Amino acid sequence: MAKRDYYEVLGVEKTASAEEIKKAYRKKAIQYHPDKNPGDKEAEEKFKEAAEAYDVLSDPQKRQRYDQFGHAGVGGAASGGGFGGMSMDDIFSQFGDIFGGHFGFGGFGGFGGGSRGRRVNRGSDLRVKVKLTLKDIASGVEKKIKVKKYVACSHCHGTGADGDSGTKTCDTCKGSGVVTRVANTILGQMQTQTTCPTCGGEGKVIVKKCPHCGGEGIVRDEEVITINIPAGVAEGMQLSMNGKGNAARHGGINGDLLILIEEEPHPELLRDDNDLIYNLLLSFPQAALGGTVEVPTVDGKAKVKIDPGTQPGKVLRLRNKGLPSVNGYGTGDLLVNVSIYVPETLSSSEKDMLKELENSANFQPNKTMKEKFFDKFRRLFN
Repeated sequence: MAKRDYYEVLGVEKTASAEEIKKAYRKKAIQYHPDKNPGDKEAEEKFKEAAEAYDVLSDPQKRQRYDQFGHAGVGGAASGGGFGGMSMDDIFSQFGDIFGGHFGFGGFGGFGGGSRGRRVNRGSDLRVKVKLTLKDIASGVEKKIKVKKYVACSHCHGTGADGDSGTKTCDTCKGSGVVTRVANTILGQMQTQTTCPTCGGEGKVIVKKCPHCGGEGIVRDEEVITINIPAGVAEGMQLSMNGKGNAARHGGINGDLLILIEEEPHPELLRDDNDLIYNLLLSFPQAALGGTVEVPTVDGKAKVKIDPGTQPGKVLRLRNKGLPSVNGYGTGDLLVNVSIYVPETLSSSEKDMLKELENSANFQPNKTMKEKFFDKFRRLFN
């Protein structure tokens, strides 16, 4: 099933400001919150859909990639869609502060005022480069890459705790993740809140640290990641796979894997957006007499008819032999630019033949032909 447009999901225009997007998400999240719609799977899916839309549109870089490349630019095609495998708790933890603690929905504990200061760890993003041929770009391709990254510790399953020791509520902040201090100033008492120095803002501390990861919950390792790259991508485009970056400390939210596209030069074809260009070099007899020649395409060869008297600079267009649009809006063409090869050296007999031909009326450009070529020349500078 195709994903809906993120702006449509939140009910905002593409020119919406960050504040308008935030307000729209808040409205949708309240409307479809699981606590208000118990057992309603459709409401739960819409809740997740709104969170996915907000995750992209609230981030300036992700929003720019989405506006330029659609879902493919932010992980929709590269990772197969979805909200990166995040649970409902992850969504509440990452976006719960948008409610400012004023809506005390229960159940998941994501929006309660008491938990609003807790910090949720997030793994850092990873960036990799993937080289593609024009053939890869024309049809889309699956690539497997080995990435060195932080992964969840297999011994403690990412919690950082040894065995069943688990965690306990932080004694310093009583689980809130923040420490409140009151200071007397000339203006009266001033209250400030800072991240709890004991738990680092998490609201809980590990009873006994895992010996394999030192209580971090993550270790350095390698992972083979399968990337499904859509057809039509271009040099410099960046795709994103949600949740495939570095794992976060203590079972937090994984970072993203950012995939930078690099395009390998083709030995014969040049790319111009979705069109491909080939320079066809004909001999003088071929251009004069006409015939059929083969030209390269992305996936093989194509036969092209050369009309008798074909002039240099003529462009032959092979429809739909170019590259597809990454957003699915049609396919480009293959443009065959005709050039005429003039030999640099000639034998005596060849010179004699050409001198004979030179005296023929057909080999002398007439007034109409001169005007035609001058018109082409003039258009080059306009």
